[in-house]
Amino acid sequence: MPVSQHYHSETAFAELGEGFFDIVAPARFSQRILRFRNQPWAARLGLGELGDEEWIRHFAEFEPLPGNLLHPMALRYHGHQFRSYNPDLGDGRGFLYAQLRDPADGRLLDLGTKGSGQTPWSRSGDGRLTLKGAVREALATEMLEMLGVNTSKTFSIVETGESLERHDEPSPTRAAVLVRLSYSHVRFGSFQRHAAYRDTQRIEKLLDYAITHFYPAIAKGSGAERAAAFLREVTVRTARTCAAWMIAGFVHGVLNTDNMNITGESFDYGPWRFLPSYDPRFTAAYFDETGLYAFGRQPESVVWNLEQLASSLSLLISDGSAMDPLVDALNAFAPAFNRAILEKFLDRLGLQPSEDEADAEFLAETFSFLHASQVGYDQFYFDWHGGVLSRTRAMTGVEREKYSGDLFSKFETRLQNYTPSPAAAERLRNPYFARPRPCSMLIDEVEWIWEAISAKDDWTRFEKKIEDIRRVRQLYGRELFATP
Repeated sequence: MPVSQHYHSETAFAELGEGFFDIVAPARFSQRILRFRNQPWAARLGLGELGDEEWIRHFAEFEPLPGNLLHPMALRYHGHQFRSYNPDLGDGRGFLYAQLRDPADGRLLDLGTKGSGQTPWSRSGDGRLTLKGAVREALATEMLEMLGVNTSKTFSIVETGESLERHDEPSPTRAAVLVRLSYSHVRFGSFQRHAAYRDTQRIEKLLDYAITHFYPAIAKGSGAERAAAFLREVTVRTARTCAAWMIAGFVHGVLNTDNMNITGESFDYGPWRFLPSYDPRFTAAYFDETGLYAFGRQPESVVWNLEQLASSLSLLISDGSAMDPLVDALNAFAPAFNRAILEKFLDRLGLQPSEDEADAEFLAETFSFLHASQVGYDQFYFDWHGGVLSRTRAMTGVEREKYSGDLFSKFETRLQNYTPSPAAAERLRNPYFARPRPCSMLIDEVEWIWEAISAKDDWTRFEKKIEDIRRVRQLYGRELFATP
């Protein structure tokens, strides 16, 4: 196998031993057609020299990578699904396939699958993934990365030649196996499982694993001290990701505790959506009948999930009075979220910060205007990137009629107090800002991309969209390999 010097294998999760995973066998697929490979990340990790046949052997047939995990491992976890506890979860259509070390910073990376076959946790499911689901995940991760959200990466998509029956899309439909790259697939629900069995030894062992590989700066200390320090780190990382969703206009759709991980990355994209226009009640999942995971309720949902992680960690504390450090750790959410949402808001508008209080008032007034006007959410940030430098462009653009009224006047008055960032001034000279509309990912475009694949096996729209997203990411200076 032609790996480069940048390839560094790892087997850290296997060292946790019994109780954390089940050894499983991947499904055998009748057909294997490579549809997507994330070449920038593959090259980064020393796998860029793989030919397509070798790629398929490793990322569809799951032949072990050199020196890596010998067998796939379906992770065990529990979780709250729409706030109802489910003890029958676990990797039901995926597994941990391999682990690597990032050659630049030494961080641990996981390669996990979706649609790779049945496991002991499949329940009545077939363990498969629709091709449309894989395409949607690739589009989501690429778009979120462009918008500066800490997200998992879609590493590979291979079509598998099967016909699947699904109630939520025309059936039979095509199937695929997806490989995603993440800094950890350990979920909040991984801790919840061991807490449900009152298994403090395994909670401690999982905590040691997490601190060693993801938060090594946490000093040695008592169980309570280490648990609180870990919870604080996870809380801050998760708060920043949630703030990034809000400015990106992203609705995850299913914020269950098994869909949140300990490194704060956004992952597991099912019924996601981007906002057409600002609406706190906008939901992504048709089955979210009460709006529990609506756009505006995402911070509340994330905090609730963090509280469940804290509850699991509390079993490491023998003295009930020592709960205060965990509460203090959870209280780090609000300030971290508030700082991050202002930072992301001003960054997306290409403005330099002013003062926290003034920036917060500007954000609130902007959201009020967006809600009342129903201007396109992405269009607004595109039109006003660089602040006053873009006034003429915005006022002659496709949404010009919505830039009026008292709330707009308040927004514009505030805007005049902000200095465009040097980067924004430079970006505005790029032909991208001569376009009438920005690069976005609304559901109609997702369906348009899929229609060509479904009807004519035409991947041109998908490929061009990925190219466009990556060009815009480079324009905005989003580091592909940035530390969150």
